[in-house]
Amino acid sequence: MFDKKNVRVELQGMVALVTLDRPPVNALDRATRYELVEVFDAISQSDDVRCAVLTGSGKMFCAGADLKDRPDADKPGDFLEHNRITRETGNAIRECAKPVIAAVNGPALGAGLGLMASCDIFYASDNAVFGMPEINVGLAGGASMLHSLFGRSTTRRMFFSGVRLTADELLARSVIEKVTTPEALLPTAMELAQEIAQKAPLAITYAKQAANMVENMPQRDAYRLEQNYTMALSKTEDAKEARMAFLEKRDPVFKGR
Repeated sequence: MFDKKNVRVELQGMVALVTLDRPPVNALDRATRYELVEVFDAISQSDDVRCAVLTGSGKMFCAGADLKDRPDADKPGDFLEHNRITRETGNAIRECAKPVIAAVNGPALGAGLGLMASCDIFYASDNAVFGMPEINVGLAGGASMLHSLFGRSTTRRMFFSGVRLTADELLARSVIEKVTTPEALLPTAMELAQEIAQKAPLAITYAKQAANMVENMPQRDAYRLEQNYTMALSKTEDAKEARMAFLEKRDPVFKGR
C-alpha cells in the first residue's frame, strides 16, 4: 500500500517512517514526487497511521530537485506538469491529516528544504545543513519556503547568495526543535511520533487542520475557528474517553469516533 520505488515506508506501531531512498543524494525527480504524493495521501486515509516521520537514506536528507530531470521548455505542457507536481509534493505533506515530523539526517537543499518546511515539526542531526542554492545554477525559486522559516533579511541572504546554514544555527533561531547526533536522530523523532500517536486520532486530525488554517488568520478569527473545532470534538466518543481516562488516571482506549 505504501512502499514505492524511491520512497520506503515502514510501520512501527501507528507511526509511518517514510524514507527517501534515491541514492546517492535523494534528489527529487518527477517519479519520486509522484510517489511522495501517493504515500502521504495514503497515510492521510489510513486508520493504521496516526503520525509520520520523514527522513532520507544514507547521509543526505534531500539534495533537492534533480537537475537532469528538468522539463523541456520547448515541449508544450512539460513545465506546467513539472511545476504542478512540485507544488503538490509539498501540499501532500502539508495537508496530510496526520502530523509529519522531519528527521533531517544531512543536507536539506532547495526542494529538500521545501520538503522539510512542509512538515509540522523539525528535528535534525548535528551534521545537517540547510540552503536554497537555486541561484547557483542560474535559477530563482523558494522564497516562499524560506519565508515560512526565517525573517526577511535571512530569507533574502539565503535566496540571493545560496548560503547554507547549520543545524545549530537553525536551533538558535528556534526554526528547528532539537539537534542530535546522527545515531540518535531517528530514535528521538520516533519517540515523539509514538507519543503523538497515542493521542485521540480525531483530536489530532482537527489539531492538524487548525494549525494549518490559523497560521495566516487574524487571531480573533483563528480562535473562533478553534473553538468550533473543540465544540465538534466534545461530541465525539473519543473526547469523552480522553476526559474519563485523564480523570481516572488510566490509558485511554480510542475508537476513532
